Amino acid sequence: MIQKSIRIKLDTGLEARPVAMMVQVASQFESSVYINAENKKVNAKSIMGMMSLGLASGEELMVTADGRDEEAAVAEIEKFLSGK
Repeated sequence: MIQKSIRIKLDTGLEARPVAMMVQVASQFESSVYINAENKKVNAKSIMGMMSLGLASGEELMVTADGRDEEAAVAEIEKFLSGK
């Protein structure tokens, strides 16, 4: 299991379209992937869970991944959230 703190650098934050894209990124991986923010923990593969966070640009979150491809999962989520 690995954890990494990531700051959201998307101009729009995590609203509908970016959330849908992030769920697609997380769903590519076999590992379980969770996002911790504002004392909530949600499955990064759940669009409804991710929408419930309502995170804005500049906010920080913790990504936790556990499984065979956990490092790749965290790296891809970080890449997405940094706007690259």
